Amino acid sequence: MPTSPATATNSAPPTILLELVDEQGNTVGTAEKLAAHQAPGQLHRAFSVFLFDEQGRLLIQRRAAGKYHSPEVWSNTCCGHPYPGEAPFAAAARRTHEELGLSPSLLAAAGTVRYNHPDPASGLVEQEYNHLFVGLVQAPVLPDPDEVGETAYVTADELAERVEKDTFSTWFTTVLDAARPAVREMTGRACGW
Repeated sequence: MPTSPATATNSAPPTILLELVDEQGNTVGTAEKLAAHQAPGQLHRAFSVFLFDEQGRLLIQRRAAGKYHSPEVWSNTCCGHPYPGEAPFAAAARRTHEELGLSPSLLAAAGTVRYNHPDPASGLVEQEYNHLFVGLVQAPVLPDPDEVGETAYVTADELAERVEKDTFSTWFTTVLDAARPAVREMTGRACGW
């Protein structure tokens, strides 16, 4: 079983394994998290969550400064990797709670997207088969400061302005564009997504 932050000792950093997949999303093995992200990257399973409040505003987060990959950039509500054998839906719910201290009141699958995004700042590569989820949040956000530097709720127009002036994760636009049909279905066209 992979070590999680809850079961790791303070003497060594946790070893986190990711599930390697083929182009169709079939499991083909495992790799250590950092190794899977080193150039040229190994195709692995990931997830991205987009949560909205009752006004149809998207909850975004600025990743914590201490993150080794893409620190201090803005991104979607939550993203991460299932443990080997863990269902993407369960991983998305787990990490949303671990990072933001909340459980979505609704969480639904929104398809998958495959991409290859190098991160020029770190030299790491996001070579991912990403499971997308959209949902609603009706609870206060209680971010873990080791994971999240800041959060904000934004409308579609506010997000467009922020993307122009702030730095976002290399994968953000790809996963948002892939999730848009499900986002529109959930929030309604009036919200502008």
